[in-house]
Amino acid sequence: MTPTTILETRGIGKTFGSVLALREVSMSVAAGQVTCVLGDNGAGKSTLIKILSGVHQHDAGAYLVDGREVRLTSPRDALERGIATVYQDLAMIPLMSVWRNFFLGSEPRMGLSFDVRKARRVAREELRAMGIDIRDVDQPVGTLSGGERQSVAIARAVYFGARVLILDEPTSALGVKQAGVVLRYIARARDRGLGVVFITHNPHHAYPVGDRFLLLNRGACIGEYGKGDITAHELTALMAGGAELEELAHELRRE
Repeated sequence: MTPTTILETRGIGKTFGSVLALREVSMSVAAGQVTCVLGDNGAGKSTLIKILSGVHQHDAGAYLVDGREVRLTSPRDALERGIATVYQDLAMIPLMSVWRNFFLGSEPRMGLSFDVRKARRVAREELRAMGIDIRDVDQPVGTLSGGERQSVAIARAVYFGARVLILDEPTSALGVKQAGVVLRYIARARDRGLGVVFITHNPHHAYPVGDRFLLLNRGACIGEYGKGDITAHELTALMAGGAELEELAHELRRE
């Protein structure tokens, strides 16, 4: 059975004045799959994220959601279509409890009052449903590890109805163990039927969870592969610029 495509870009591009930030980038995101977008700093990953999430509008190509061409006008517009973005800074308040951060800006109400009992209960249940073991939802979110905070953000997006989850370098500042925590929850979101866009510069994090891989360099696509089309070694070599590294090694070799 072919996975259902939720969002797609066709030859999308973006310029800022005289700077061509993104050109002719095509990709698709399907339900129950992880699409990894890889590239070094300046590759165009941030511009692509901002177009997908409604922060920027594209000025070339087409952006489709559920097969219909759209031009998102804001992040709220994206959220209303089920496209949620989790940025590196997470938009969390460290001294607030886990459950307060879980509902930040979308607090459940009982009449005119904040329904604290419901907020605590739902946060606890949703975290457990994602397999996230938080000792106490009353503890400040700042006391959690980096991987745990990323996991809370993922669970929050799932609870609020995300169909596509865009993750901006969620493992970049984490050690091996905490990165592993986040990768497990990316897989769980995928297994719950979400389409996941995993933005990263690290092929070792992308390959274990990825179903498709889009490689960017200087704003352009240098390859799009299914998992069956490329090995982890090949992906790493492409990311590292294998030919350039060989040339550099030759230059640095002692005579």
